[in-house]
Parts: sequence; structure tokens; C-alpha cells
Amino acid sequence: MQDSIFSLFQTLLPSFIIAVIAYYFLSSFMKNEERRRRFITVRESQAKTLPTRMAAYERLVLFLERIKPASLVVRTKPGNMTKAEYEQTIVAAIEQEFEHNIAQQIYVSEECWNIIRAATNTTIQKIRQVSMSDKVSTADGLRQAIINELMDKRAPSATAISFLKSEVNDLF
Repeated sequence: MQDSIFSLFQTLLPSFIIAVIAYYFLSSFMKNEERRRRFITVRESQAKTLPTRMAAYERLVLFLERIKPASLVVRTKPGNMTKAEYEQTIVAAIEQEFEHNIAQQIYVSEECWNIIRAATNTTIQKIRQVSMSDKVSTADGLRQAIINELMDKRAPSATAISFLKSEVNDLF
């Protein structure tokens, strides 16, 4: 009886060792195959989404250029408006541009979108601060004050554009 158990053990031991080695190699192969498939899927999806993401970055840079105070006052003439009407027109133009580009947040990081939103809000705030000045009484005066006040300083959108450029560089 003991002899038969020993011979059975001798027969099953090599089979067990081969089974463990086969399981190890098969398991490693399957993990490697899964990683390869995932890599190919990610690479293919990036190839499809990269042009869309680049277009989003381009649109956001265009948006930030358009809301620079110097660009706004050149595009928006005061005409027969009062100071308050001109201020509201400029702020409405910024808000309209922002709403037009709001869907682009899907394609950029959350940090990037927060910086863009902060640049937008800061630009509006600076325009309102200039408008509150007692020195400004007309729409033309407001326009000139915006040009004088904000031309010397770096526009908030310039900082956001710098961040956008760095984020695009990180894609490559």
C-alpha cells in the first residue's frame, strides 16, 4: 500500500509542477495580452481625439484673445451709449464669448478650465473697476480709460494662454 502511494506521488509530482509552471506562464501571457490590447485601444482613441482636443485648445486661445480688453474696445465702439451701457455691452460680449465656448471644457483639464474661467471673471472685474472711477464720465472716456489702464498691465487672458500652451506641450 505504501509502495503504491509512493509511486502515485512520483507520478503526480511532475504533473503538478508542470501544471503550476503552465499556469504561471499562461497567466503572465494573458496579463501581457490585456496590457497590449489596452495600449492599442488607448493609442487608437488618442489618435481620434487628439485633433478634436487641439481644436478645443485653438478655440480657447481665440476666446482668450477676443476677451483681452484692448481687443474688446477695438471691436466694440461706444457710439451714442452711456458709460453704463458701454460697460454692460463689453461685459455682455465677454459673457457671450464665454457661453459660446463653454463646451470646450470637455476637452481640457479641470485646472485649465478653472484658469480660463478665472481669466474671464478677472477681466470683467477689471473693466467694472475702471468703470467705477470718478474720472470716467462718458462711454468714450471709459473706452480710453480701459485702454490706458489695462494696456500697461498683463491681461488675465495672457496668463491663461500661457497655461494653455504649456498644457498643449504636455500632450506631445
